[in-house]
Amino acid sequence: MKSSNPCPCGLGQPYGQCCGRFHTGEAFAGTAEALMRSRYSAFVVLDEAYLLRTWHSSRRPHRLSLDPDLRWTGLEVIASTGGGVLEPIGTVEFRAGYLPPDGGSTPQVQYGYSRFVREEGHWTYLDEVDAVEVH
Repeated sequence: MKSSNPCPCGLGQPYGQCCGRFHTGEAFAGTAEALMRSRYSAFVVLDEAYLLRTWHSSRRPHRLSLDPDLRWTGLEVIASTGGGVLEPIGTVEFRAGYLPPDGGSTPQVQYGYSRFVREEGHWTYLDEVDAVEVH
């Protein structure tokens, strides 16, 4: 993705000035919500390395294989608790739209709560609570 393109996270900034700088390691997400948005953008741009790097070490898979045919269509952050710059834990409630890789044109929505914790001073994704797919 070009750094001048709109960032997939939905904040309306250019990718390079928004989530792209987290993906390259130039900066770190300062809040749990910022990490959530940057991880969503990483799914969009197929940045498996970033997703693994920002996964809490106690839950991180050894590898990840993203489906390039799955098309993410938008992220809506509904609410967040905790997750501020001085807090150790946080949750983000979200909806993420996508078109399935089977070529279907019916939009799908993944809804859930992501939990985040700080590890070595940086926000990391811990797990998903109550994630469901809404058709």
